[in-house]
Formats: sequence, C-alpha cells, structure tokens
Amino acid sequence: MTGPAAALERIFALLPPVESETVPLADAAGRVLAAPVRAPRDEPPFPAASMDGYALKGVEAEPEAQFRLVGEAAAGHPFAGGVGAGEAVRILTGAPVPEGADKVVMQEQATRRGALLTLGREIDPRPFIRPPGADFPAGHELTPPRRLTPADLALLAAMNRAEVTVARRPEVAILPTGDELAMPGAEPAPGQILASNPFALAAIVRAAGGAARVLPIARDNIDSLTDALALARGAGLILTTGGAASGTYDLVAEAVRSMGGRAETLRLAMRPGKRLILGQLYGATLLGLPGTPTAAMVGAQVFAVPAIRALLGLPAAPAPTQSARLAAPLGANGGQECYLQARASDGEIAPVEGRSGLIACARANALLIRPPGDPAREIGESVPFLSLHPPA
Repeated sequence: MTGPAAALERIFALLPPVESETVPLADAAGRVLAAPVRAPRDEPPFPAASMDGYALKGVEAEPEAQFRLVGEAAAGHPFAGGVGAGEAVRILTGAPVPEGADKVVMQEQATRRGALLTLGREIDPRPFIRPPGADFPAGHELTPPRRLTPADLALLAAMNRAEVTVARRPEVAILPTGDELAMPGAEPAPGQILASNPFALAAIVRAAGGAARVLPIARDNIDSLTDALALARGAGLILTTGGAASGTYDLVAEAVRSMGGRAETLRLAMRPGKRLILGQLYGATLLGLPGTPTAAMVGAQVFAVPAIRALLGLPAAPAPTQSARLAAPLGANGGQECYLQARASDGEIAPVEGRSGLIACARANALLIRPPGDPAREIGESVPFLSLHPPA
C-alpha cells in the first residue's frame, strides 16, 4: 500500500510546467507572483517631511530663535528655492524638504506672525525628515513565488508597476462519473442520487487558486467516459470522482488508457479513500478520487490542493498542518493514516460527534490527522490537523 506522502510525491512528478501571464495590478490580488520585480528608484525619491511644521537649518534651531519665512512646501508642490541662513519654509507632511534645510520643527513648537517665525522654548531634537529610500531603496526586489497580499499590491504600485507577471490559474477539469448520479434540479430516476462532488470540488479548487471547469456526468461505460474525458482537453489537472475501485463498473483507468493516456490505481494506506487513480491525459495530470463525498473531499484537500499550489509555482509540499489540544479522548488508530472530520476553535479540536457523511463535513472546519499506529490520546494532548479554511 502507498502512504499519502509517497502518493503526493508521485503526483508532483507528473505535474505540467508552471505557466505565467501578465495582468493589471488591479487584478493581481491573491495571485502568485511569477517573476521578480525590482524598484527603479528610491521611495521616497527625496527627503520628505514626516510632520507638519517648518523646514530650516538644524544648527540654527535654538530655543526662541527667529526666522524669516520665505515660502511653503506641500505634498506634490515643492518649494522651488533653497533655505539660507535665518530662513524657514512652511512645510506639510510628505512634501520634499527644500535644499539647505535638514530639520523640520513641528508647528506646535513655533509661533508665526506674518513672515516672522519664532521657535518655542522646547524643541524636539528629532529631524522629522524621512530620507530617500526610507520605504525601500532603488533595486529592492519582490521575489517569487508569493501570493500577493494587499500590502504587496501597495508596494508594487509604489514601484511604479501597472502590470505584474503572475502564475496562470491552473485550469482543473472536474468529471463526476456513475450511472447512479443525477445533477441537482433534475428528477432522480429510481436508484439514483444527486451529484454533490462537483460542487464541493469546484469550491475547493477555487479556494486553492485554480480555475474549476465542471464536466457533464459520465456514465459507467467506456464510450461515455471517453466522450467526457475528451472535454477535459486544455486543463492542467483532471479530477474524476467515482470509478476508482475494482468493480465491474469502475472503468475510469481503462478509459484513460484507451485514449492513449496513462493510469494506474494506487491502494492507499489512508482513511477515508482507499484508492486513487494516478495518470496523465492530454499533458494533464489526472487524479481519480473516490465517489463517496467524504472521501472525495478529503482526497481533494490532501492531493489536489497541494497539486494546484505547485501548479501556481508555490513549493511542492503537503498542505500545511497546524496543531491543537484535544478536547475529547481518542482511541488508538490502526495501520492507516486517518483524517477525521473535526471542529477546531480557540486552540482546541475534537471530532464531529453524532453525525457522519455530508452533515459531518458541513459541520467540520478541520481534518484531524491520525498517523498510522497512533496510540490512544487523552484530552489536552497536542494533535495535528489540516485546516479546511486556510488563510490565503
């Protein structure tokens, strides 16, 4: 049997290359930076006042000293001349400090009468001038890969970048399979159930940064499966649900191979989800997840989300885990890695009690991870979990 970590390494090895595109800065929030960006100049590009007050020569800033006001400087409206001996310029926050001045006396520590400025008896010794490059110097680099935050966008704008090169959102084709499935809104035939996996998986894909494309349901025969899989052309990742076991109607792997693709079924040492189809088709990586909704969603979090992150140029690594204190005891785990639907809050975590299936999934905000052979755990012990609502 294959452990989840080993299966994930095999998935990473099959992924297509990362693609990039250039987008307007206004559309770059949450995207992954794909190329370095260097600042072309210092920011600020000039010494700037950090306080409303008066710009003058620091050596002359003595208590009750008097100066002649020769002009004013405001943000976007610099004073054109220089500051000589005994002179001062009224200056507002953000304005360039005039040539010859090296100190700003805050306005609360001076009195102005017409063109005459008199300093107070107490003067703050700080210059209140931001030097050129105080925010960042010319040549400062924003390096990939990184998911762009609001602060990153502000930094890029200050670098005078109207566009930015980011990883293209990987397109993920989602194919539900099974004679038993009907789409919501239809009237299920006798023996049919409503397809929930496409909607859950599409939401997981979008939250991870991918672009989801849901395909029509494929029925349990080779012709229907090959017709539906042909619609996945152009995707970088294909997720199928159902048809991953070894029954008479589990034909996904066979259909992929009949189309010239590669596919094998891995027996996984994990619960839920004992099998995973791993393959390639049309240059895309194919992951065949179980049809049971709980197992499909766990498989998507464990395998598909890290694959999408890698396709965005982020490090090829398992989904990051956190730890919390147990709020309920746990019995010993068996020989398979186990993912339990759980609630995590205020540093504590406990499995969802009293429900299973989709109700438990809807109540859970975490997957509590039990390693193979994990012994019984008591309340208060630290355990790992995978957040189902990770930060961006």
